Amino acid sequence: MSLFTDNNQVEVQTNEEEMTFNSWDDEEVIPLKTNLLRGIYAYGFENPSPIQKKAIIPLIKRRDVIAQAQSGTGKTGAFVVGSLQILDEKLDEAQILVLAHTRELARQIF
Repeated sequence: MSLFTDNNQVEVQTNEEEMTFNSWDDEEVIPLKTNLLRGIYAYGFENPSPIQKKAIIPLIKRRDVIAQAQSGTGKTGAFVVGSLQILDEKLDEAQILVLAHTRELARQIF
């Protein structure tokens, strides 16, 4: 397992070497579904945050990820984008389980 830290006090633990991207449009590194990319931009997210740059690719590769950063840094966004990218819309069954430690966070995610 690798631990990545940077000057923004962002920590991401995953079981492979660090892979990052700098733009939502970087299709060679992170080929996001068209509707997901549209949604990201529709909500006004121009660029990924430091924690999103480090956590989304391992999540899309279905790797275990532990992400630690201050409140408001984009952790929830990282987990949501990673989860929605691997979701198979054709399957009519539960595919993702999200556990949240507060009701407020659970409502934000839902």
